[in-house]
Amino acid sequence: MEQQMYDVLIVGGGPAGIACAYLCHRNDLSYLLIEQGKSVFQGIANTYPEGKNVYPSRPKESPEPFLVEELRPPDKPVAVEKYIQYVQHFVQHENLNIRAEVQFEDLKDARDHLIVQTSVGNFTARKVVLAFGSSIPRELSVYGDAKMVAKTLDDPKKYVGARTLVIGGGNTAADVIISILRAKREAGDTQSVYWAHVAEKFDVNKETAQRLGEEILLGGNIRLLPGAIPRIGEVDQEGVDRLVIRVNEFTQPDGIEIYHAMSFPMKSVIACIGSQGPLPIFDKIGVQTIACAEGVCTVAKEGDRLILLNAEFESTRKGVYVIGGAISPSFMKISGGSIQEQKHPNLIYTAINDAFHVVEAVKRKLA
Repeated sequence: MEQQMYDVLIVGGGPAGIACAYLCHRNDLSYLLIEQGKSVFQGIANTYPEGKNVYPSRPKESPEPFLVEELRPPDKPVAVEKYIQYVQHFVQHENLNIRAEVQFEDLKDARDHLIVQTSVGNFTARKVVLAFGSSIPRELSVYGDAKMVAKTLDDPKKYVGARTLVIGGGNTAADVIISILRAKREAGDTQSVYWAHVAEKFDVNKETAQRLGEEILLGGNIRLLPGAIPRIGEVDQEGVDRLVIRVNEFTQPDGIEIYHAMSFPMKSVIACIGSQGPLPIFDKIGVQTIACAEGVCTVAKEGDRLILLNAEFESTRKGVYVIGGAISPSFMKISGGSIQEQKHPNLIYTAINDAFHVVEAVKRKLA
């Protein structure tokens, strides 16, 4: 069966991606949005603390209103959960063409279109819009046949009855552990949650430490593994993907190193090891960036690499557009034969309006 050719393929289901999908839908452009999370706005759900308010913020120097009024946050601030719920209902009501739990992998050129390689196969499109934001979770780097471990907590109940490993020494890891401990306690599960960190000291704020302490006092079973280093991904005799993590190391007088290690099924491991910007992705797909020079950049630091885009947000790779948080807080804009740094606040407003301008540009080019 011949694969469908989309007018636009959108990578990322945040404000920029959803606005782009909706505008394609409204303008009768064939499109598909792929999102690596379980649902749209997964990135915001993962990075905004529960209860934090969302505002319809707009830069003072920007004359444009919200160009997609349907996605504008309400004037009266609402908790992020409520706004996400509204957007999810909006997506269902408009029946937007979205596929969740699809990981973007690479981008290849064909004669008159682009091939988007993903974890579930390839898709073809005339134009590609990268709208994946700036908080891209880091991958866990280990030797061997490691499959990807979870980078966020979607459902704490699925770790009930399992010996679970959480990697990372900060507040995000602690929050994940608190949720799992609570789910285990409510289910009467006494299995330990192991907390591993490459450093000897865990670093959480006072409020998070207090909540964690309360959960432990209520019966939460936690074991700390300071100085533990994930080393090997392997497949055991039963075909289960496992992670081997080194917990102790002893150097013998003859120079031989002996270490103790623990092994966990990959499905029971969550790696909260921070996020990275989109630069590794830009490098991989061949999108050009420029390093800031002294006196040129006012928002970015000297040496920072900024993506090069034209006035329509098209990158140096023809047919590939980049919008939203992926180009914040600034990018290099090609305009009138010169290249200048362009401020780009990481706001819902800028993400949505980026999408409007890109879809208008795509409409003109495809026409």
